[in-house]
Amino acid sequence: MSSSITAEPGSGTAGEAEPAGPAPAAAWKGWPLRVALAVGSGALLYLSFPPRPLWWLAPFALALLGACLRGRRARAGFGLGVLHGLGFLLPLLIWTSEGVGPVPWLALALLEALLIGLTCLGISLVSRLPAWPLWGAAVWVAGEALRARAPFGGFPWGKLAFGQADGVFLPLAALGGTPLLSFAVALCGFGLYEALRVGADTRRATAALLAATAAVAPLAGALASRPLVSDAAEEGTEVAAVVQGNVPRAGFDFNAQRRAVLDNHANRTLQLAADVKAGRVPKPDFVVWPENSSDIDPYTQPDAYEVIDKAVKAIGVPVAIGSVLEPQTGPLRNTMILWDPVKGPVDTYDKRKIQPFGERIPMRSFVRLFSADVDRVQRDFGPGKEPGVFAMAGSAVGMVTCFEAAFDDAVRSTVQDGAQVIAVPSNNATFGRSQMTYQQLAMDRVRAVEHSRTVLVPVTSGVSAVIRPDGQIVQETKMFTADALVAEIPLRSTQTPATRFGPLPEYVLLLVAAGGLGWTLARRIRSRRAA
Repeated sequence: MSSSITAEPGSGTAGEAEPAGPAPAAAWKGWPLRVALAVGSGALLYLSFPPRPLWWLAPFALALLGACLRGRRARAGFGLGVLHGLGFLLPLLIWTSEGVGPVPWLALALLEALLIGLTCLGISLVSRLPAWPLWGAAVWVAGEALRARAPFGGFPWGKLAFGQADGVFLPLAALGGTPLLSFAVALCGFGLYEALRVGADTRRATAALLAATAAVAPLAGALASRPLVSDAAEEGTEVAAVVQGNVPRAGFDFNAQRRAVLDNHANRTLQLAADVKAGRVPKPDFVVWPENSSDIDPYTQPDAYEVIDKAVKAIGVPVAIGSVLEPQTGPLRNTMILWDPVKGPVDTYDKRKIQPFGERIPMRSFVRLFSADVDRVQRDFGPGKEPGVFAMAGSAVGMVTCFEAAFDDAVRSTVQDGAQVIAVPSNNATFGRSQMTYQQLAMDRVRAVEHSRTVLVPVTSGVSAVIRPDGQIVQETKMFTADALVAEIPLRSTQTPATRFGPLPEYVLLLVAAGGLGWTLARRIRSRRAA
């Protein structure tokens, strides 16, 4: 048998022939262990995500995944990647089954796992290259970029970056955004595995050094990026308030008591006004209500207008109201309304990232074959076009509504449009007491560091929070409790490198991934010609 067949798969020797593969009986040897490692690495990655502060598990999860994928053929890499994705996403996304049963949850987890399978297919291919952790980490970012864009506009939930709100890598978000942060975690994990694999072989000192560098470089980069993280006030401070009015009950049917939800938020604002008058809390300069705090259109329903106007006049400062607007024709609008205590409604922002299968139903007739719950959304929402920055008592407050916080471009465009503060009004009542609210809160913390802005998070039912520009939560509410948070926050206008560069770091990493895959293809062509 020729040396090209007996060579270790993926040994990284320049110009080596592609391995012919083991005999059929040997092909299955070790597969039970690889399957267990693939699923286990996904489960370990899930455990690294909030509400658990176990961010440090993520590199070890990627190290286990690297052990599964290194030297595998493309089909094996795809299959192991799907198993990893299921081990990760089935528990991570279980909140999507709240109130509608398991079908949407299983379908979403499987679809996303298939995309992770494609990512791992690419990683298995580049794992035969020298310095493969670099190429593998770039391919991982390419996979996240794909999931953030397709299908149906993308679903970025589960990015490695979003599990690092408490981690040492977090400052990298201010340098290169979530793509660089995810790349750092993946590079550290793959480098850790490679360092353990080759470290004991004294004949491969150079490879061991490269692997150790891959594992350590992200930590060094994070330490070097720490000066980019600051919560200093650049343009003074403001006192902001977020109101959590609570809902009559959790689940999809909370909308059946829309007037009760509106009254809850109005009454909690009236109580805040009373607390201010009594000197129990400082008077806010502006207030933000959650998404869906008034699902009754105040432009067409005079009673809703009156309730909101009374509450805003009582507090005496501008209030951002989350509402659903129902035009006579066309789609619904998930809208934030800027309500002035003297002038009434003066500005609006329409949510731009509309959640597929939540706020709009693609392929409705086909999806109905699997679940009649699609008809809960009887009329689709339509997307807005422009970022929304409200002038509130001299502050520029950017609106990023709920699901939009998962998308890099939605948050960045708001800051580029002049936002000194980011508000993420959300409605998590649909998902009960699940981990969804904590996963989303972690995204908001990453965004605070990424753009060096205070992030205000008013939620209908919890957890509402005030997040400083360094990512630290300074105030938060309990779930399903009416409450109001009042805090002095810094106003900032400096743009971080992540804000200025925008998608450029992601594009660079996509080029690196393409370079690794292209190199792999070129080596295969040379090997076959030589054979």
